[in-house]
Amino acid sequence: MYTTLVVTDSGTELPGVDLKVIPFDQYLADYPKLGEPKTRIINLCNTERYLSRGYYCSLLAESRKHQALPSVNTINDLRQLEDAEDLRQLWNSLAPFAPKDVQAGGQVFIYFGQVEDPLWQSFARALFERFPAPVLKIALPGTERGFSVENQSPGQLPEEERAVFQRKLRTFTEKVWRSPKQRKYRWDMAILYDPEEAMAPSDVGAIQRFIRAAAKVGIEAEVIRSRDMLNLTQYDALFIRETTSIDHLTYRLARKAEKEGLVTIDDPTSILRCCNKIFLHDAFSYNKVDAPHTLVVADASQTTLARIESELAYPMVLKMPESSFSVGVFKVKDRADLETKLQSMLEDSSLALVQEYLYTDYDWRIGVLNGRAIYACKYFMARGHWQIYNHGSAQPRYQSGGFETIATFEVPRGVLKAALKACSVIGKGLYGVDVKQQDKQVYVIEVNDNPSIEHRVEDRYLGDELYMMIMQEFADRLEQRGRN
Repeated sequence: MYTTLVVTDSGTELPGVDLKVIPFDQYLADYPKLGEPKTRIINLCNTERYLSRGYYCSLLAESRKHQALPSVNTINDLRQLEDAEDLRQLWNSLAPFAPKDVQAGGQVFIYFGQVEDPLWQSFARALFERFPAPVLKIALPGTERGFSVENQSPGQLPEEERAVFQRKLRTFTEKVWRSPKQRKYRWDMAILYDPEEAMAPSDVGAIQRFIRAAAKVGIEAEVIRSRDMLNLTQYDALFIRETTSIDHLTYRLARKAEKEGLVTIDDPTSILRCCNKIFLHDAFSYNKVDAPHTLVVADASQTTLARIESELAYPMVLKMPESSFSVGVFKVKDRADLETKLQSMLEDSSLALVQEYLYTDYDWRIGVLNGRAIYACKYFMARGHWQIYNHGSAQPRYQSGGFETIATFEVPRGVLKAALKACSVIGKGLYGVDVKQQDKQVYVIEVNDNPSIEHRVEDRYLGDELYMMIMQEFADRLEQRGRN
Protein backbone atom coordinates (compact mmCIF):
# COMPACT_ATOMS: atom_id res chain seq x y z
CA MET A 1 0.00 0.00 0.00
CA TYR A 2 0.97 3.62 -0.51
CA THR A 3 1.64 6.44 1.91
CA THR A 4 0.64 9.89 0.69
CA LEU A 5 2.61 13.13 1.02
CA VAL A 6 1.29 16.56 0.12
CA VAL A 7 4.11 18.86 -0.98
CA THR A 8 3.54 22.61 -1.10
CA ASP A 9 5.67 25.68 -1.73
CA SER A 10 5.53 26.66 1.94
CA GLY A 11 4.19 23.67 3.88
CA THR A 12 0.88 25.39 4.58
CA GLU A 13 -1.54 23.39 6.71
CA LEU A 14 -4.72 22.08 5.09
CA PRO A 15 -7.53 22.07 7.68
CA GLY A 16 -9.70 18.96 7.70
CA VAL A 17 -7.26 16.92 5.60
CA ASP A 18 -5.64 14.05 7.48
CA LEU A 19 -2.46 13.92 5.40
CA LYS A 20 1.18 14.74 5.95
CA VAL A 21 1.86 18.17 4.44
CA ILE A 22 5.49 19.18 3.93
CA PRO A 23 7.26 22.05 2.14
CA PHE A 24 9.26 21.37 -1.00
CA ASP A 25 12.54 22.06 0.85
CA GLN A 26 11.81 19.18 3.22
CA TYR A 27 10.92 16.84 0.37
CA LEU A 28 14.17 17.82 -1.35
CA ALA A 29 16.33 17.23 1.75
CA ASP A 30 14.68 14.38 3.67
CA TYR A 31 13.49 11.97 0.96
CA PRO A 32 13.71 9.25 -0.10
CA LYS A 33 13.92 7.55 3.28
CA LEU A 34 15.53 4.18 3.89
CA GLY A 35 12.93 1.42 3.94
CA GLU A 36 10.07 3.79 3.16
CA PRO A 37 6.80 2.32 1.88
CA LYS A 38 5.54 3.02 -1.62
CA THR A 39 4.89 6.75 -1.71
CA ARG A 40 2.52 9.01 -3.61
CA ILE A 41 3.10 12.72 -3.94
CA ILE A 42 0.35 15.29 -4.36
CA ASN A 43 2.34 18.19 -5.75
CA LEU A 44 0.58 21.46 -4.86
CA CYS A 45 3.58 23.64 -5.71
CA ASN A 46 3.33 26.22 -8.46
CA THR A 47 4.28 24.46 -11.72
CA GLU A 48 3.54 27.35 -14.06
CA ARG A 49 7.20 28.09 -14.76
CA TYR A 50 9.59 25.60 -16.36
CA LEU A 51 12.22 24.33 -13.86
CA SER A 52 10.24 25.80 -10.97
CA ARG A 53 10.01 24.09 -7.58
CA GLY A 54 6.76 22.51 -8.67
CA TYR A 55 8.41 21.13 -11.80
CA TYR A 56 11.32 19.70 -9.81
CA CYS A 57 8.97 18.23 -7.21
CA SER A 58 7.37 15.94 -9.80
CA LEU A 59 10.69 15.32 -11.53
CA LEU A 60 12.33 14.24 -8.27
CA ALA A 61 9.33 12.08 -7.40
CA GLU A 62 9.77 10.26 -10.67
CA SER A 63 13.48 9.65 -10.02
CA ARG A 64 12.68 8.42 -6.49
CA LYS A 65 10.03 6.02 -7.79
CA HIS A 66 7.30 8.02 -6.06
CA GLN A 67 3.97 8.39 -7.85
CA ALA A 68 3.37 12.09 -8.50
CA LEU A 69 0.21 14.00 -9.27
CA PRO A 70 0.69 15.80 -11.59
CA SER A 71 3.40 13.89 -13.42
CA VAL A 72 6.18 15.69 -15.28
CA ASN A 73 4.53 14.71 -18.56
CA THR A 74 1.25 16.27 -17.48
CA ILE A 75 3.02 19.48 -16.40
CA ASN A 76 4.77 19.70 -19.77
CA ASP A 77 1.63 18.86 -21.72
CA LEU A 78 -0.32 21.63 -19.96
CA ARG A 79 2.49 24.18 -20.38
CA GLN A 80 2.63 23.44 -24.09
CA LEU A 81 -1.13 23.58 -24.56
CA GLU A 82 -1.11 27.02 -26.16
CA ASP A 83 -1.60 26.41 -29.87
CA ALA A 84 -5.06 27.63 -30.95
CA GLU A 85 -5.66 24.62 -33.21
CA ASP A 86 -4.72 22.15 -30.46
CA LEU A 87 -7.07 23.91 -28.06
CA ARG A 88 -9.86 23.91 -30.61
CA GLN A 89 -9.47 20.16 -31.15
CA LEU A 90 -9.36 19.57 -27.41
CA TRP A 91 -12.57 21.54 -26.89
CA ASN A 92 -14.30 19.67 -29.73
CA SER A 93 -13.40 16.34 -28.11
CA LEU A 94 -14.65 17.51 -24.70
CA ALA A 95 -17.71 19.47 -25.78
CA PRO A 96 -20.03 16.39 -25.75
CA PHE A 97 -19.37 16.12 -21.99
CA ALA A 98 -20.17 19.78 -21.29
CA PRO A 99 -23.66 21.06 -20.37
CA LYS A 100 -25.77 22.05 -23.36
CA ASP A 101 -25.96 25.71 -22.34
CA VAL A 102 -22.35 26.78 -21.88
CA GLN A 103 -21.97 30.30 -20.56
CA ALA A 104 -19.66 32.07 -23.00
CA GLY A 105 -16.65 33.55 -21.27
CA GLY A 106 -17.19 31.67 -18.02
CA GLN A 107 -14.65 29.61 -16.11
CA VAL A 108 -14.66 26.31 -14.28
CA PHE A 109 -12.33 25.07 -11.55
CA ILE A 110 -11.71 21.32 -11.51
CA TYR A 111 -10.20 19.75 -8.39
CA PHE A 112 -8.88 16.19 -8.80
CA GLY A 113 -11.46 15.55 -11.52
CA GLN A 114 -14.29 16.92 -9.34
CA VAL A 115 -16.45 20.04 -9.58
CA GLU A 116 -19.10 21.70 -7.44
CA ASP A 117 -21.66 21.91 -10.27
CA PRO A 118 -22.86 18.36 -11.10
CA LEU A 119 -23.67 19.45 -14.66
CA TRP A 120 -19.92 19.75 -15.28
CA GLN A 121 -18.91 16.46 -13.64
CA SER A 122 -18.68 14.40 -16.84
CA PHE A 123 -16.60 17.15 -18.44
CA ALA A 124 -14.33 17.34 -15.40
CA ARG A 125 -13.79 13.59 -15.35
CA ALA A 126 -12.98 13.49 -19.08
CA LEU A 127 -10.48 16.36 -18.79
CA PHE A 128 -8.86 14.86 -15.68
CA GLU A 129 -8.29 11.62 -17.57
CA ARG A 130 -6.38 13.62 -20.20
CA PHE A 131 -4.51 15.84 -17.73
CA PRO A 132 -4.40 14.35 -14.21
CA ALA A 133 -3.60 17.37 -12.04
CA PRO A 134 -4.85 18.67 -8.66
CA VAL A 135 -6.24 21.96 -9.98
CA LEU A 136 -7.28 22.80 -13.51
CA LYS A 137 -8.72 26.17 -14.42
CA ILE A 138 -10.87 26.18 -17.55
CA ALA A 139 -11.70 29.30 -19.53
CA LEU A 140 -14.71 28.59 -21.73
CA PRO A 141 -15.10 29.63 -25.38
CA GLY A 142 -16.22 33.22 -25.73
CA THR A 143 -13.36 34.84 -23.86
CA GLU A 144 -10.86 37.01 -25.67
CA ARG A 145 -8.35 34.13 -25.56
CA GLY A 146 -10.94 31.46 -26.24
CA PHE A 147 -10.92 28.04 -24.60
CA SER A 148 -7.90 27.36 -22.38
CA VAL A 149 -6.73 24.93 -19.71
CA GLU A 150 -4.30 25.96 -16.98
CA ASN A 151 -2.63 23.99 -14.23
CA GLN A 152 -2.83 26.02 -11.00
CA SER A 153 -1.58 25.76 -7.44
CA PRO A 154 -3.96 26.32 -4.49
CA GLY A 155 -2.17 29.60 -3.75
CA GLN A 156 -3.38 30.97 -7.09
CA LEU A 157 -7.03 30.24 -6.32
CA PRO A 158 -9.56 32.94 -5.43
CA GLU A 159 -10.27 33.00 -1.69
CA GLU A 160 -13.79 31.61 -2.14
CA GLU A 161 -12.45 28.55 -3.99
CA ARG A 162 -9.90 27.43 -1.40
CA ALA A 163 -12.40 25.79 0.92
CA VAL A 164 -13.87 23.92 -2.06
CA PHE A 165 -10.38 22.73 -3.03
CA GLN A 166 -9.74 21.36 0.47
CA ARG A 167 -13.03 19.44 0.45
CA LYS A 168 -12.24 17.92 -2.92
CA LEU A 169 -8.72 17.02 -1.80
CA ARG A 170 -10.17 15.21 1.20
CA THR A 171 -12.69 13.36 -1.00
CA PHE A 172 -10.01 12.38 -3.47
CA THR A 173 -7.53 11.02 -0.94
CA GLU A 174 -10.16 9.23 1.14
CA LYS A 175 -12.23 7.71 -1.66
CA VAL A 176 -10.00 7.55 -4.73
CA TRP A 177 -6.51 7.40 -3.26
CA ARG A 178 -7.53 5.28 -0.34
CA SER A 179 -5.88 5.85 3.02
CA PRO A 180 -3.18 3.27 3.79
CA LYS A 181 -4.07 0.51 6.20
CA GLN A 182 -2.57 -2.72 7.40
CA ARG A 183 -3.30 -5.52 4.96
CA LYS A 184 -2.22 -9.10 4.54
CA TYR A 185 -1.73 -8.92 0.78
CA ARG A 186 1.45 -7.99 -1.05
CA TRP A 187 -0.23 -6.44 -4.08
CA ASP A 188 -3.43 -4.75 -5.18
CA MET A 189 -5.29 -5.50 -8.39
CA ALA A 190 -8.13 -3.73 -10.17
CA ILE A 191 -10.42 -5.98 -12.20
CA LEU A 192 -12.15 -3.80 -14.76
CA TYR A 193 -15.61 -5.31 -15.17
CA ASP A 194 -19.06 -4.08 -16.13
CA PRO A 195 -21.80 -6.45 -14.89
CA GLU A 196 -24.28 -4.67 -17.15
CA GLU A 197 -22.36 -5.44 -20.34
CA ALA A 198 -24.52 -7.67 -22.52
CA MET A 199 -21.68 -9.93 -23.71
CA ALA A 200 -18.96 -9.45 -21.12
CA PRO A 201 -15.97 -11.80 -21.43
CA SER A 202 -16.56 -13.10 -17.89
CA ASP A 203 -19.66 -13.65 -15.80
CA VAL A 204 -20.07 -12.91 -12.10
CA GLY A 205 -19.18 -16.47 -11.13
CA ALA A 206 -15.85 -16.25 -12.95
CA ILE A 207 -15.06 -12.83 -11.46
CA GLN A 208 -15.64 -14.16 -7.96
CA ARG A 209 -13.25 -17.03 -8.63
CA PHE A 210 -10.62 -14.70 -10.02
CA ILE A 211 -10.81 -12.69 -6.78
CA ARG A 212 -10.47 -15.81 -4.61
CA ALA A 213 -7.57 -17.13 -6.70
CA ALA A 214 -5.82 -13.75 -6.49
CA ALA A 215 -5.99 -13.80 -2.69
CA LYS A 216 -4.27 -17.19 -2.62
CA VAL A 217 -1.22 -15.79 -4.43
CA GLY A 218 -0.97 -12.60 -2.34
CA ILE A 219 -3.09 -10.23 -4.43
CA GLU A 220 -6.09 -8.31 -3.14
CA ALA A 221 -8.34 -7.90 -6.17
CA GLU A 222 -11.38 -5.66 -6.38
CA VAL A 223 -13.87 -5.03 -9.14
CA ILE A 224 -13.79 -1.53 -10.57
CA ARG A 225 -16.08 0.11 -13.12
CA SER A 226 -14.47 2.20 -15.84
CA ARG A 227 -16.09 5.36 -14.50
CA ASP A 228 -14.30 4.82 -11.17
CA MET A 229 -10.81 4.51 -12.64
CA LEU A 230 -9.75 8.12 -12.05
CA ASN A 231 -6.37 7.06 -10.76
CA LEU A 232 -4.61 3.77 -11.33
CA THR A 233 -1.57 4.34 -9.15
CA GLN A 234 -3.19 2.83 -6.08
CA TYR A 235 -2.97 -0.57 -7.79
CA ASP A 236 -0.13 -2.84 -8.81
CA ALA A 237 -2.02 -4.68 -11.54
CA LEU A 238 -4.95 -4.22 -13.92
CA PHE A 239 -6.96 -7.14 -15.26
CA ILE A 240 -9.41 -6.08 -17.98
CA ARG A 241 -12.60 -8.11 -18.10
CA GLU A 242 -14.57 -5.76 -20.33
CA THR A 243 -14.79 -6.15 -24.08
CA THR A 244 -11.86 -4.20 -25.44
CA SER A 245 -11.68 -1.85 -28.39
CA ILE A 246 -9.05 0.58 -29.63
CA ASP A 247 -11.38 3.59 -29.77
CA HIS A 248 -12.59 2.90 -26.24
CA LEU A 249 -11.77 3.60 -22.62
CA THR A 250 -10.41 0.06 -22.16
CA TYR A 251 -7.49 0.77 -24.51
CA ARG A 252 -6.78 4.17 -22.94
CA LEU A 253 -6.79 2.64 -19.46
CA ALA A 254 -4.48 -0.17 -20.57
CA ARG A 255 -2.03 2.37 -21.99
CA LYS A 256 -2.19 4.47 -18.85
CA ALA A 257 -1.72 1.43 -16.60
CA GLU A 258 1.30 0.27 -18.54
CA LYS A 259 2.86 3.74 -18.37
CA GLU A 260 2.29 3.78 -14.60
CA GLY A 261 4.13 0.48 -14.26
CA LEU A 262 1.14 -1.76 -13.54
CA VAL A 263 1.19 -5.38 -14.64
CA THR A 264 -1.58 -5.24 -17.22
CA ILE A 265 -3.64 -7.90 -19.00
CA ASP A 266 -4.86 -7.05 -21.62
CA ASP A 267 -1.79 -4.99 -22.42
CA PRO A 268 -2.31 -2.16 -24.93
CA THR A 269 -0.12 -3.76 -27.61
CA SER A 270 -2.23 -6.92 -27.54
CA ILE A 271 -5.43 -4.88 -27.74
CA LEU A 272 -4.07 -2.90 -30.68
CA ARG A 273 -3.02 -6.02 -32.56
CA CYS A 274 -5.96 -8.29 -31.80
CA CYS A 275 -8.79 -5.80 -32.16
CA ASN A 276 -7.98 -5.05 -35.79
CA LYS A 277 -8.44 -7.94 -38.21
CA ILE A 278 -6.44 -6.11 -40.87
CA PHE A 279 -3.37 -6.39 -38.64
CA LEU A 280 -4.10 -10.04 -37.88
CA HIS A 281 -4.48 -10.92 -41.55
CA ASP A 282 -1.26 -9.15 -42.47
CA ALA A 283 0.66 -10.63 -39.52
CA PHE A 284 -0.60 -14.14 -40.27
CA SER A 285 0.44 -13.81 -43.92
CA TYR A 286 3.89 -12.43 -43.08
CA ASN A 287 4.57 -15.08 -40.41
CA LYS A 288 3.07 -17.96 -42.41
CA VAL A 289 0.28 -18.73 -39.95
CA ASP A 290 -2.28 -20.96 -41.69
CA ALA A 291 -5.47 -18.93 -42.12
CA PRO A 292 -8.44 -18.74 -44.53
CA HIS A 293 -7.76 -17.03 -47.85
CA THR A 294 -8.51 -13.37 -47.19
CA LEU A 295 -8.66 -10.20 -49.28
CA VAL A 296 -8.49 -6.63 -47.98
CA VAL A 297 -10.60 -4.28 -50.09
CA ALA A 298 -11.08 -0.52 -50.11
CA ASP A 299 -14.06 -0.10 -52.45
CA ALA A 300 -17.09 -1.89 -53.85
CA SER A 301 -16.51 -1.10 -57.53
CA GLN A 302 -17.41 -3.60 -60.21
CA THR A 303 -13.69 -4.15 -60.85
CA THR A 304 -13.10 -4.98 -57.20
CA LEU A 305 -16.14 -7.27 -57.06
CA ALA A 306 -14.87 -9.11 -60.12
CA ARG A 307 -11.42 -9.50 -58.55
CA ILE A 308 -12.99 -10.92 -55.38
CA GLU A 309 -15.03 -13.40 -57.41
CA SER A 310 -11.93 -14.49 -59.32
CA GLU A 311 -10.26 -15.54 -56.06
CA LEU A 312 -13.12 -16.62 -53.82
CA ALA A 313 -16.27 -18.66 -54.32
CA TYR A 314 -19.72 -17.97 -52.87
CA PRO A 315 -20.68 -18.00 -50.10
CA MET A 316 -18.05 -15.61 -48.75
CA VAL A 317 -17.56 -14.00 -45.36
CA LEU A 318 -17.37 -10.22 -44.91
CA LYS A 319 -15.75 -8.80 -41.80
CA MET A 320 -15.41 -5.36 -40.31
CA PRO A 321 -11.79 -4.77 -39.24
CA GLU A 322 -12.94 -4.29 -35.64
CA SER A 323 -15.63 -6.62 -34.35
CA SER A 324 -16.19 -9.15 -31.58
CA PHE A 325 -18.62 -11.91 -30.65
CA SER A 326 -19.55 -12.37 -34.35
CA VAL A 327 -20.90 -8.80 -34.60
CA GLY A 328 -19.89 -7.13 -37.87
CA VAL A 329 -19.41 -10.49 -39.63
CA PHE A 330 -21.67 -11.50 -42.53
CA LYS A 331 -22.01 -14.36 -44.98
CA VAL A 332 -22.91 -13.27 -48.53
CA LYS A 333 -24.43 -15.58 -51.13
CA ASP A 334 -24.09 -13.69 -54.41
CA ARG A 335 -22.76 -10.50 -56.03
CA ALA A 336 -25.78 -8.36 -55.12
CA ASP A 337 -25.45 -9.40 -51.47
CA LEU A 338 -21.70 -8.82 -51.57
CA GLU A 339 -22.03 -5.35 -53.11
CA THR A 340 -24.76 -4.20 -50.71
CA LYS A 341 -23.04 -5.34 -47.52
CA LEU A 342 -19.59 -4.23 -48.67
CA GLN A 343 -20.84 -0.73 -49.48
CA SER A 344 -22.48 -0.55 -46.07
CA MET A 345 -19.26 -1.61 -44.32
CA LEU A 346 -17.13 0.90 -46.22
CA GLU A 347 -19.32 3.73 -44.97
CA ASP A 348 -17.90 3.06 -41.48
CA SER A 349 -14.42 1.78 -42.33
CA SER A 350 -12.04 2.61 -45.17
CA LEU A 351 -11.12 -1.08 -45.44
CA ALA A 352 -13.00 -4.36 -45.12
CA LEU A 353 -12.06 -8.02 -45.29
CA VAL A 354 -13.50 -10.67 -47.59
CA GLN A 355 -12.69 -14.21 -46.57
CA GLU A 356 -13.32 -17.70 -47.87
CA TYR A 357 -16.15 -19.50 -46.12
CA LEU A 358 -15.15 -22.68 -44.30
CA TYR A 359 -17.93 -24.87 -42.95
CA THR A 360 -17.32 -26.71 -39.68
CA ASP A 361 -19.67 -28.03 -37.00
CA TYR A 362 -17.65 -26.23 -34.35
CA ASP A 363 -14.74 -23.84 -33.82
CA TRP A 364 -11.83 -24.64 -31.58
CA ARG A 365 -11.02 -22.04 -28.93
CA ILE A 366 -7.57 -22.46 -27.41
CA GLY A 367 -6.80 -20.33 -24.37
CA VAL A 368 -3.16 -19.28 -24.34
CA LEU A 369 -1.30 -17.53 -21.50
CA ASN A 370 2.28 -16.36 -21.96
CA GLY A 371 2.87 -18.80 -24.80
CA ARG A 372 1.29 -21.82 -23.11
CA ALA A 373 -2.08 -23.43 -23.84
CA ILE A 374 -4.15 -23.50 -20.65
CA TYR A 375 -7.65 -24.51 -21.78
CA ALA A 376 -9.48 -25.78 -24.83
CA CYS A 377 -13.11 -25.64 -25.91
CA LYS A 378 -15.19 -26.66 -28.87
CA TYR A 379 -17.82 -23.99 -29.59
CA PHE A 380 -20.65 -25.43 -31.70
CA MET A 381 -22.62 -23.36 -34.17
CA ALA A 382 -25.91 -21.82 -33.07
CA ARG A 383 -28.94 -23.84 -34.10
CA GLY A 384 -29.70 -23.36 -37.80
CA HIS A 385 -26.90 -20.82 -38.15
CA TRP A 386 -23.36 -20.72 -39.56
CA GLN A 387 -21.80 -18.93 -36.56
CA ILE A 388 -21.37 -19.62 -32.86
CA TYR A 389 -23.59 -16.62 -32.09
CA ASN A 390 -26.87 -15.88 -33.85
CA HIS A 391 -27.75 -12.35 -32.78
CA GLY A 392 -30.84 -12.37 -35.00
CA SER A 393 -32.53 -15.28 -33.25
CA ALA A 394 -35.78 -14.35 -31.51
CA GLN A 395 -35.31 -17.14 -28.96
CA PRO A 396 -32.50 -16.54 -26.44
CA ARG A 397 -31.69 -20.26 -26.13
CA TYR A 398 -30.84 -20.39 -29.84
CA GLN A 399 -28.64 -17.27 -29.85
CA SER A 400 -25.53 -19.36 -29.20
CA GLY A 401 -24.47 -22.93 -29.72
CA GLY A 402 -23.29 -25.53 -27.24
CA PHE A 403 -19.78 -26.20 -26.10
CA GLU A 404 -17.43 -28.94 -24.97
CA THR A 405 -14.43 -28.23 -22.73
CA ILE A 406 -11.56 -30.69 -22.89
CA ALA A 407 -8.00 -31.10 -21.65
CA THR A 408 -5.38 -29.41 -23.78
CA PHE A 409 -3.53 -32.72 -24.22
CA GLU A 410 -6.60 -34.08 -26.03
CA VAL A 411 -6.51 -31.32 -28.66
CA PRO A 412 -5.11 -32.34 -32.07
CA ARG A 413 -1.46 -31.40 -32.27
CA GLY A 414 -1.94 -29.30 -35.41
CA VAL A 415 -4.61 -27.16 -33.71
CA LEU A 416 -2.40 -26.45 -30.70
CA LYS A 417 0.63 -25.74 -32.86
CA ALA A 418 -1.31 -23.25 -35.03
CA ALA A 419 -2.77 -21.50 -31.98
CA LEU A 420 0.60 -21.06 -30.30
CA LYS A 421 2.22 -19.84 -33.53
CA ALA A 422 -0.55 -17.26 -33.99
CA CYS A 423 -0.07 -15.97 -30.44
CA SER A 424 3.67 -15.66 -30.92
CA VAL A 425 3.11 -12.79 -33.36
CA ILE A 426 0.88 -10.96 -30.84
CA GLY A 427 2.66 -11.07 -27.49
CA LYS A 428 2.78 -12.86 -24.14
CA GLY A 429 -0.66 -11.99 -22.78
CA LEU A 430 -3.88 -13.95 -22.28
CA TYR A 431 -5.45 -14.87 -25.62
CA GLY A 432 -8.25 -16.95 -27.06
CA VAL A 433 -7.41 -18.40 -30.48
CA ASP A 434 -10.24 -19.41 -32.80
CA VAL A 435 -9.27 -22.28 -35.09
CA LYS A 436 -11.22 -24.22 -37.71
CA GLN A 437 -10.26 -27.77 -38.62
CA GLN A 438 -11.17 -29.57 -41.84
CA ASP A 439 -9.71 -33.07 -41.79
CA LYS A 440 -6.01 -32.50 -41.06
CA GLN A 441 -5.93 -28.91 -42.28
CA VAL A 442 -6.27 -26.17 -39.66
CA TYR A 443 -7.00 -22.47 -40.14
CA VAL A 444 -6.53 -19.75 -37.55
CA ILE A 445 -9.51 -17.41 -37.76
CA GLU A 446 -8.40 -14.83 -35.22
CA VAL A 447 -6.68 -14.19 -31.90
CA ASN A 448 -8.80 -12.53 -29.21
CA ASP A 449 -6.99 -10.44 -26.59
CA ASN A 450 -9.94 -10.58 -24.20
CA PRO A 451 -11.12 -14.21 -24.35
CA SER A 452 -14.30 -15.45 -22.74
CA ILE A 453 -13.73 -17.12 -19.39
CA GLU A 454 -17.06 -18.01 -17.82
CA HIS A 455 -17.86 -20.23 -14.88
CA ARG A 456 -18.91 -23.73 -15.96
CA VAL A 457 -17.81 -23.11 -19.56
CA GLU A 458 -14.08 -22.51 -20.10
CA ASP A 459 -13.36 -23.72 -16.54
CA ARG A 460 -15.38 -26.91 -16.82
CA TYR A 461 -12.33 -29.16 -17.09
CA LEU A 462 -9.81 -27.35 -14.85
CA GLY A 463 -12.23 -25.78 -12.37
CA ASP A 464 -10.59 -23.34 -9.96
CA GLU A 465 -7.14 -24.28 -11.28
CA LEU A 466 -7.79 -22.19 -14.41
CA TYR A 467 -8.21 -19.05 -12.28
CA MET A 468 -5.15 -19.96 -10.21
CA MET A 469 -3.00 -20.28 -13.33
CA ILE A 470 -3.95 -16.79 -14.50
CA MET A 471 -3.50 -15.16 -11.11
CA GLN A 472 -0.19 -16.95 -10.60
CA GLU A 473 0.99 -15.37 -13.85
CA PHE A 474 0.13 -11.95 -12.41
CA ALA A 475 2.00 -12.80 -9.19
CA ASP A 476 5.06 -13.98 -11.14
CA ARG A 477 5.13 -10.76 -13.17
CA LEU A 478 4.68 -8.62 -10.06
CA GLU A 479 7.54 -10.47 -8.39
CA GLN A 480 9.72 -9.92 -11.44
CA ARG A 481 8.78 -6.25 -11.53
CA GLY A 482 9.94 -5.91 -7.93
CA ARG A 483 13.37 -7.30 -8.84
CA ASN A 484 13.87 -4.86 -11.73
